[in-house]
Amino acid sequence: MTDTATRPKPQSNPNEAINAYLVKEIAEATPDKLVLKVYDAAIRFCGQKNLEKTNLALGVLIDGLNFQDEQAKEVSVGLLKLYQFAQEQMRKKNYDLVLTILKDLRSSWVEAFAQEKKG
Repeated sequence: MTDTATRPKPQSNPNEAINAYLVKEIAEATPDKLVLKVYDAAIRFCGQKNLEKTNLALGVLIDGLNFQDEQAKEVSVGLLKLYQFAQEQMRKKNYDLVLTILKDLRSSWVEAFAQEKKG
């Protein structure tokens, strides 16, 4: 007779392992990586022509803007206008335009993060 308490339990739901991995990855991610992950999600959802999820991701980006710091305020205002424009264009089903905007912004962030690391 085998002791069932010592045997590993089989995954009842394969998504549990994936979710646990994603939670760990997000919890350990740097702010830079989190920004890029949100862009990746927005780009993926836009490519799928998913208005709701794309606009949700854009909302997360909007929520992350910094209007308190004077140095960041000007950039944040510009990004806010772009994000709102992208949300409007999603509602108008201009997916290719939004996809271009998101990809260009993501590339700009990648460059900015690389420059920041160089100091």
